Amino acid sequence: MLRVGLTGGLGSGKSTVAEMFAARGVHVISADEVGRRLMQPGEGVYRQIVEQFGKEVVRADGTLNRPLLAELAFRQGRLDELNRIVHPAVIAAQEEWANDLEAREPDAIAMIESALIFEAGVSGSVPGWKDRFDKIVLVTAPDDVKIQRFLERIGTGMQVNAEQLKLFEEDARSRLAAQIPDSEKIPFSDYVIDNSGSLERTRQEVDEVFGRLRSA
Repeated sequence: MLRVGLTGGLGSGKSTVAEMFAARGVHVISADEVGRRLMQPGEGVYRQIVEQFGKEVVRADGTLNRPLLAELAFRQGRLDELNRIVHPAVIAAQEEWANDLEAREPDAIAMIESALIFEAGVSGSVPGWKDRFDKIVLVTAPDDVKIQRFLERIGTGMQVNAEQLKLFEEDARSRLAAQIPDSEKIPFSDYVIDNSGSLERTRQEVDEVFGRLRSA
């Protein structure tokens, strides 16, 4: 089985690219979805976060206050604390999924979609991070495009005033600053998909990479 890491910074469009790969028969698991599940009440990750960050990160209904966690992580310099709790558990769940898939479909392509594949290695929360993958696919776009996409996504269905828009933009820039620049990731990636143009162009690049993965 071929194990592929699909990564890209905030607003790069990696989730859209992941959907394109899935439509071509690639098995895809999202690190974000796994993380959200593990952060639900009753999960070990949830308990560790509350112990580390305090009961103020818990809403009245018992769920985690994710915007407050993001504030603590990205604006108050506690991202490493959060990652050291979440990353190992998320990766363990991904490995379990991949191992089960390999047992059922040894010729499959298993793709793990995660924004922080490189960051997990640099932080030290995931030793030997690159050894988990046979190939790495990086989705790129200019920072101004990433920020615009983030603002459009977060503002969907909302009426946002100028002050709120400024805060959202500051949040996007804080998140991007916490991520390794694409220029530093490219030399360590096997394939790079430029997602700054049209969807049709992106589909063409996905088709090309998919063909190479199938023959790898």
